[in-house]
Amino acid sequence: MSAADLKAILLEKSVRTGTFTLASGKESDLYIDCRVTALDPVGANLIGEIGWAAVRERIQSEGLAIDAIGGMTMGADPISLAIGMTSARQNPDEMIQVFTVRKEPKGHGRGKQIEGNFKEGDTVIVVDDVITTGGSTLKAIDAIEAAGGKIAFALVLVDREEGGRQAIEARGIPVLALYSRSTLL
Repeated sequence: MSAADLKAILLEKSVRTGTFTLASGKESDLYIDCRVTALDPVGANLIGEIGWAAVRERIQSEGLAIDAIGGMTMGADPISLAIGMTSARQNPDEMIQVFTVRKEPKGHGRGKQIEGNFKEGDTVIVVDDVITTGGSTLKAIDAIEAAGGKIAFALVLVDREEGGRQAIEARGIPVLALYSRSTLL
């Protein structure tokens, strides 16, 4: 299994052309729903393998110590979990924990906005499935930083190449995209 196999699944299951209104309110000729691929057992395994290889290379080349991986629910959840599971299976000594960021703090219990394996002081990778403007990734970054987390870099499955990468990098957070609009299409 390879990046070409994951690309084929993304193109078959997740990429649609036509006229669409995006979460940002912008109209686009392209709609990408990565959840369909990320929730497919083969797609999830490929995301785990390819994502972990890319993350591990970045960690090693930059000498990073990463505690956890996660992002805004729901798009980031299956991607983060697939990569975390692959890290545990392939490199138990380098395993990274997984968390999720709620859109709003929970209205009961401990009132947390970040759930799972995250604690103040952790250095994390923030994940998103698709970036267009970068808005949802930046919202996750704000929540993580407000909870005392440090962002090493952002990992996205697909960069639509519509300014999101630049908006995230303007915050001083490098973006690692597994695919971009131009490499996917």
